Amino acid sequence: MKNNFLNKSVANIYFKPSYNSEVVSQILYGEKFKILLKRKKWIKIKTHYDNYIGYIKNGNFLKNFNPSFKISKIKSRIFLKKGKKFLSSNHHLYYGSGVCIRNENKKYVEFEKNKWIKKIDIKSIDHYEKNYIRIFKSFLNTKYLWGGKTCIGIDCSALIQIYFYYNRIFFPRDTKDQIRFSKQKKIKSLLKGDIIFWKGHVGICISKSRFIHAYGPKKKVIEMSTIQTIKLIDKTANLKVKKVSNISNY
Repeated sequence: MKNNFLNKSVANIYFKPSYNSEVVSQILYGEKFKILLKRKKWIKIKTHYDNYIGYIKNGNFLKNFNPSFKISKIKSRIFLKKGKKFLSSNHHLYYGSGVCIRNENKKYVEFEKNKWIKKIDIKSIDHYEKNYIRIFKSFLNTKYLWGGKTCIGIDCSALIQIYFYYNRIFFPRDTKDQIRFSKQKKIKSLLKGDIIFWKGHVGICISKSRFIHAYGPKKKVIEMSTIQTIKLIDKTANLKVKKVSNISNY
């Protein structure tokens, strides 16, 4: 089937075609997907970036979309133009979302008819973000949300994946797949950039001793001592570290 592109800020991907089903992930504005199956008001999709399969509500999606820019801030407010004034809305585009530019002025760019965002919130689609620590820190205190991929709510594996998604580098969505995909590091001592995996959980070292993760028990993205985190997860969940990789390997 032909490619489609999401034209909403974000949409939940459900395990089954029902709002009562588990939200397993999300898809962001401009993200490419294929329709595998249509079931009344629902469609079964496969995302292009990470081959994720699930159900979203059917809609009039974009058919042709070739983004030249992407959102480089954790979120970018959408503005509506009235006369010469730009009025803020309650809607946003989220980190990593691709956009096409229809029109622009000094401060704003139009990505859809009368939907504008600030120029300072976007970078070229080819921009490579090296400063992963700044990105992960920008998500601190974001609510923990199973299946979430934005600053409104995010889970542990999405927090790691979203950095790769921004840079358009493949990295799986779920922790179990990230473990299989990731390269085991040889050096045993923990270093900055180390991605630590447990069964069903993942986070990243931002220094030799500090660690950031979207941590369910604390209900948010939090920075902790790396050693204390390992001990806490061992004590409360009876889980040992399964694998350690490093972000520089990808």
